[in-house]
Amino acid sequence: MIKYHRIRSLEEMLETEKAGLVERVYDLERQVLEHKDEIVCLKSTLADVLRRLATIDNAYEHSTSGSGRGGTGTVAGGGGGLGASHSTAATTAGQGGIGDSVAAGSGQNSLSSKSFRFSRNTLTRLNSSVEEKRFGRVPSRVTSSPSRIKTTLAQKAIHYSNGSLHSDSLSSHSISPAPSPSPKQPNASTNAHHALLASSGMGKRWSSTGDFISTPGSPSGTGSTGSMSRFSAKSLLNLSGHSSRQGNSHPYVQRKNDDDEYVKLYISGRPIVIHIPEAQLPTYDLTKVQPAPNRRLRLDWAYGYRGKDCRSNLYQLPTGEMVYFVAAVVILYNMDEHTQRHYLGHTDDVKSLAVHPNKLLVASGQCGGTEGRESLPHILIWNSVSLATLNQIGCGEFTGAINCLSFSRADSGNILAAIDDSPDKIISIWDWQKKEGGRKITETKCSVDTVVAVEFHPLDKGQIITIGKNHIAFWSLDQHGMLYKRMGVFESFEKPKYVTAISFTQTGDVVTGDSSGNLAVWKRGTNVISRFLKKVHEGPVFTICALRNGGFVTGGKDGLLLLFDDALHMKADQIVEEHFGAVRVVAQGKGSQLLIGTTKNCILSGDFTLSLVPIVMGHTDILWSLSTHPQVAQFVTGGKDRLLQLWDSLSHSVVWSKDIGEPIHSVQIANGGEVVVVGGGTGRWSVFDIVTRELLATYTDGQDVIQCMQFSPDGNLLALGSKDNCIYIYQCTKVPHRFSKIGKCTGHSSFISHLDWSKDSQVLRSNSGDYELLYWNPTLCRQITSQSTVKNLEWATQNCSVCFETIGIWPENFDGTDINSVCKDGEEQFLVSADDFGKIRLFSFPASQPKSLSHSYRGHSSHVTAVQFMHDGVRLLSAGGLDTSVLQWRVV
Repeated sequence: MIKYHRIRSLEEMLETEKAGLVERVYDLERQVLEHKDEIVCLKSTLADVLRRLATIDNAYEHSTSGSGRGGTGTVAGGGGGLGASHSTAATTAGQGGIGDSVAAGSGQNSLSSKSFRFSRNTLTRLNSSVEEKRFGRVPSRVTSSPSRIKTTLAQKAIHYSNGSLHSDSLSSHSISPAPSPSPKQPNASTNAHHALLASSGMGKRWSSTGDFISTPGSPSGTGSTGSMSRFSAKSLLNLSGHSSRQGNSHPYVQRKNDDDEYVKLYISGRPIVIHIPEAQLPTYDLTKVQPAPNRRLRLDWAYGYRGKDCRSNLYQLPTGEMVYFVAAVVILYNMDEHTQRHYLGHTDDVKSLAVHPNKLLVASGQCGGTEGRESLPHILIWNSVSLATLNQIGCGEFTGAINCLSFSRADSGNILAAIDDSPDKIISIWDWQKKEGGRKITETKCSVDTVVAVEFHPLDKGQIITIGKNHIAFWSLDQHGMLYKRMGVFESFEKPKYVTAISFTQTGDVVTGDSSGNLAVWKRGTNVISRFLKKVHEGPVFTICALRNGGFVTGGKDGLLLLFDDALHMKADQIVEEHFGAVRVVAQGKGSQLLIGTTKNCILSGDFTLSLVPIVMGHTDILWSLSTHPQVAQFVTGGKDRLLQLWDSLSHSVVWSKDIGEPIHSVQIANGGEVVVVGGGTGRWSVFDIVTRELLATYTDGQDVIQCMQFSPDGNLLALGSKDNCIYIYQCTKVPHRFSKIGKCTGHSSFISHLDWSKDSQVLRSNSGDYELLYWNPTLCRQITSQSTVKNLEWATQNCSVCFETIGIWPENFDGTDINSVCKDGEEQFLVSADDFGKIRLFSFPASQPKSLSHSYRGHSSHVTAVQFMHDGVRLLSAGGLDTSVLQWRVV
């Protein structure tokens, strides 16, 4: 008996000691993780400081060398043109070490060079362990001679992201608000850019004269100044397809004789007769090539957020920036400084994000497009400080959009898991650091049903969890690259239709939320539930955010935010107002601050003691129209979501938002700026006060959609283009919201697509869905058939895409519906077109030559439905239909 008691006592002591040991091990793991987080935060902060120092060095270099553009005194304001920003030059000159633009330039002073070398080498030490594994060398160690710079992945990424070598770059920077530069300021960065591209040996396209002719004062590809670079005039014509053609013909523009006063523009096989203005007749030649403008566009601000149908899309970085995406742009937004930086490496919709454990690297996955290999679904790994692309993963390997991404956490992020949107929802594991394109370790079918998320276990190496419809799966990756799957067992607990959210406790237990509003805790190392909290939310749990103190925040379709301690005891709640949408994702910001992404494409900031404040707002359905204010830095947007929104382009915020109760197809701000006219879908159009957003009046014309509208320059007339093929003309009165109908213009055989007024307000021209170009006397509502009356007129706006001024915007083999919108600036220097492929093209105005060269820019991932200059002529706005974003560009 005594022996038994001794054994019993010994067993109890061993059990107690074992429990204590496990507790100490967990405590040590927690401390290690905390120290890791502190080190990561310090590294990220240092990297961001070095980036800012390099930017200041670069700005100082420009100012001292006299190459800077006057009037763009802010660091961000001078950082966006080609070759101007530190990140642009960095990605062009190699792998994108911070400050590489200084190395790529010439004439540096010793102080700037020393600062640059310190910045670059310091950041190199921070990232060398990762990048040396992949490249076998430190990628930022490039020579200062452009001729020795090799074509690396980062250079390819510029080509991938822009579709043309004449876009900005992989990255852009913006700051708000800053003085607007004069539209006539020269672009000092263009010369350096052409020199760098010419020496790098990259493949070129003929969409800019900068590829063929060196600008005055700029080095050419052969070292000569002011002469033809790389190609002669004859070779230029050969590339343009004119060498074997007569001087009076062109593939889609024909002029039978040099004496003809008109040309025929063929769109979709249909000839459109366009008369040449008398001033152009003596010199007009179809074989001439119109150069692209010597100015560029830089992405200044991206409005919107994709929370409607994407998860795990909002993170806080230690540098103080939050990272999220909309359209094909990944945005890094600093809420304290109210600045944005942009990663522009993607060619189509970004669908997923993952942040590396070092908090410096980001993986982003996109869906597939229609423009060749570069638009296939793939993953990009990039540096969040320099915005340089480190690797492109899986191009040609995925059959659907990349919906879920996760870096491994127990081994410092050496591998990456991805799940695509193919029918079998393939899960693939990648060694993303191996060579260009990474090395696929393994792949297997994940589920035939929807997969919501994939996550690596933070403590157990090789352990992966996936969740989705009818399943939670625990995967093990062995040392031979084989994946083994165990399904989660619910036993006696309610099995949900969807497992919708996942997180981890500090001890390694898995916490999940489901479509029934329940929370479940899965013991570490097992596939069974150890604890079950029923009906925590009314409806699905969309997100579980693990806090730094061990607690959790959950968010659901019911709009509730719930705060739990580390023992999952509820401590507080917060409600998200219904008009912001349900909670899609929660991320922890600075201190107790929370960042909340919603299903109505908003991002809110706040905590459980203060109310939630919107910091990002956007549209939730197809965005059809925008209109800029004629006097101040504001604009209005409207779309299928029925939201009429007034924005301020300096503070980059929504002034007000109003649900008008029906889809919005067109908007126009009156010349005086007092009212907004909104076109609806059943012939009805309404007038709203621009200050109070009050509905002032409603009118009806026909039964079809009001497609477009335009006020005359003198403000006396309003023209409305309808889908019923008619144009309705109204007289404006002294009361801004009252209009008197004059009549309607009939004669088009398809819907009205665009309208323009002559500068004297006496003539109206229109385009239709079948590419007709007609002219009208608005006071009589009669068509003008005499071309001598209208061909020499000057036009106040440039909305019509089929006219003499826009002949050059139509590439060969384009469908007539591919170009959706055009506009010109107030000083008539630039013409911008927006197309169905998400591209913005900048031409010189007028683009009347069939071969008019342009600069092309990506950012939108859907058809661009509208484009318009602000009243200052320096900023440009573009609206992306299905991607619901508004992008604000600056002429630099």
